[in-house]
Amino acid sequence: MIAFEGVSKRFGDKVVLRDLSLTIPERETTVLMGVSGTGKSVALKHIVGLIEPDAGRVTVDGEVVNDLDYDSLMRLRSRIGYVFQFAALFDSLNVRDNLALGLRRQGLDPAAIASRIAESLRLVELSGVEERFPSELSGGMRKRIGIARAIALRPRYILYDEPTTGLDPVTTTAMDELMVRAREELGATSVVVTHDVRSAFAVADRIAFLHEGRIRQVGTAAQIRATTDPLVREFIEGRPAGGSA
Repeated sequence: MIAFEGVSKRFGDKVVLRDLSLTIPERETTVLMGVSGTGKSVALKHIVGLIEPDAGRVTVDGEVVNDLDYDSLMRLRSRIGYVFQFAALFDSLNVRDNLALGLRRQGLDPAAIASRIAESLRLVELSGVEERFPSELSGGMRKRIGIARAIALRPRYILYDEPTTGLDPVTTTAMDELMVRAREELGATSVVVTHDVRSAFAVADRIAFLHEGRIRQVGTAAQIRATTDPLVREFIEGRPAGGSA
């Protein structure tokens, strides 16, 4: 289980997270939703120790992330698949070698690595692209490869940072389906950061709405869709603050 307990973070004069508390249920998809600049991606990076809180703590399976030494943090990260906003593939490596990097660190033999790569590419519907380089792939394909790289590790948790940003509606729908399939087939707990309302409702079991670094509202997708909170209502309806229908 992942839990944020009173987490605060600032960069210089800018306060990004303010006493953030949230529990991520097991084997569900929790979406962190809100306008840009509300601290969604910063919260996500705390889970893998890329950022340390100024106050409070983040725990994963009972371990306090910001208290872990290097070796313990590496073991924690081996249980977490991270899908970066722009895929973060190595341009000099083909798809096979991009996916193999983490598997080699796990100590798998070549046959097991080849099997994991083939299965992961099948799951994201990109079988047969092992020899291609990132520059030869479309933006949507690169994001799929980013998901394949994460799920190849058979993680307990998968973190998605703005997975549909920059994608057309058809490709966005395909990405949403992939995230749902990954959760169902792997049984992983997923955390998705997005400001894409349609995508959030397509993949979420629960939605946590962030506003100015705090949880404004949290509930099932159905509860958030039926919210009476005026600020959340304006966001999901695509209206500016103070606007009218």
